[in-house]
Amino acid sequence: MKTIRTTAVMSASCVLALALAACGGSDDPGPTGTAGGTGDSAITVGIATVDHLTPGNHETAYDVLLPIFAPLVSVDETGTVSYVQAESIESPDGITWTVKLRDGWTFHNGEKVTSDTYIDAWNYTAYGPNAWINNFELAPIVGYAEMQGEAPAAKTLSGLKKVDDTTFTVELTVADRQFPLQLSDAQTAFYPMPAAAYEDLDAYDVNPIGNGPFQMAAVWDAPGQGDIVLTAYPDYAGDKPAISQITYKPYIDIATAYTDALAGTLDVANVAGSKTAVAREDFGDRFKPLDAPSVDWFGFNPDDPRFADIRVRQAFSMAIDRSAINDAIFSGSQVPATSLTSPNMPGNPEGICGKYCEFHPDEAKELLAEAGGLEGTVDILFVGGWGQEDMFEAFAAQLSQNLGISAIATPSTDFADFQARRDAGDYGLLRGHWGALYASQQNTLRAAFTADGLGYNATYYSNPEVDALINAADSAPTLEEAYAGYVKVQERILEDFPTIPTFANRFLWVTSERIDKVPSTQGSPFFARITLK
Repeated sequence: MKTIRTTAVMSASCVLALALAACGGSDDPGPTGTAGGTGDSAITVGIATVDHLTPGNHETAYDVLLPIFAPLVSVDETGTVSYVQAESIESPDGITWTVKLRDGWTFHNGEKVTSDTYIDAWNYTAYGPNAWINNFELAPIVGYAEMQGEAPAAKTLSGLKKVDDTTFTVELTVADRQFPLQLSDAQTAFYPMPAAAYEDLDAYDVNPIGNGPFQMAAVWDAPGQGDIVLTAYPDYAGDKPAISQITYKPYIDIATAYTDALAGTLDVANVAGSKTAVAREDFGDRFKPLDAPSVDWFGFNPDDPRFADIRVRQAFSMAIDRSAINDAIFSGSQVPATSLTSPNMPGNPEGICGKYCEFHPDEAKELLAEAGGLEGTVDILFVGGWGQEDMFEAFAAQLSQNLGISAIATPSTDFADFQARRDAGDYGLLRGHWGALYASQQNTLRAAFTADGLGYNATYYSNPEVDALINAADSAPTLEEAYAGYVKVQERILEDFPTIPTFANRFLWVTSERIDKVPSTQGSPFFARITLK
């Protein structure tokens, strides 16, 4: 197991915080009766506290930005890809892509959406000294490296070329057939921005002007905490929403959001996995588990010699009864892992992990003994305060009982403490998670199993053979051949068994009685596409 330490921009665990804690708290329950809305077609949504509203410079605003902006392409809960702002995205070689925009679309201030609005937004986000959070999403484009550092050699992406007002080309550093998927809903760095944004970026951050079905009703007057109100944009050129207004209410405490949803003063709220059973009882068919492109695993301390033998790592995995934990903690709402990527990823090779992701306690104990056993206590490090204590205590109990060792669930005080202890190597097993930024195995495999990946510090695994196989899959001439290539990637990684896959995720939501259908993407509702009864 090759172990090269690097500093990642964002840890995989951080991504979980953003995805699973996507709800938030306020002591104001909103008007009664209509769940906080101002009319019959207005809805109120509980979200996590939000940091920024600029698409290239936020960590926690995805659910808010989704209705404000129209992406080039969109991916629904079935994995179906459809064009939105783009009319077509094509490439003869996987390297140079031609993006053709739909004509006649406008931003909420009346500005036309053009090639320049995309090129300017991508250049500003990619320019390193601007220090925008989602800068890394532009890394595949030629010229990105020259824009980084304290004194960049360039201020624009040389891989972007304007053809005309509705056509531009994108040159990538390597052939990549997955590129259109990277332009979908969740990669907000690829959203366009109007010329007006650059006149006062601070003002834009609290009153973004998008090209989507909803627009800001007013300036966000309490950044980080206050409600964010959107109204339907009457001149939206795409499919018109069935609702007229969305009010996002930030919550600090997920329990408060749940209580408000139960009382009917929220129309949509996120739910912690530990509340699955009670949520099913309280909400019935208004409990909505939404498939998410994310996975959980355990990473091993790469500097702990006790885990150097692959048989030890495989034994630990077979000693875990994923189904039992899923039933006991999540009331069956999650998906026991059988591969390294999410089951809703196109081409995901279900079952590729084989017996090592199944529960075989006797064989696990025998395999550990063959490897020489394991002495001392194994600390299982996870983030405290996220409502996951029961799950990790269950993992520790199973490992202790089934392997005859001492495993202890060890919560950090907060996420910063988790990061510090991870970086110091103060753990035996490490809780890891990756929420894919787009619906492709590519994102998860690159993030978690390459030295340059953002989730690398939750696996500390890389291998030149794996890198080569990923590159080959990325550049395959068809998507079907790419999927076959990612199967080879997973097979090669599992030969080293560097992590313990545990669960693929579903994000859990509840709704008021007013809500009819909840289409979704990436485990989050398509709020603009919600319909009422």
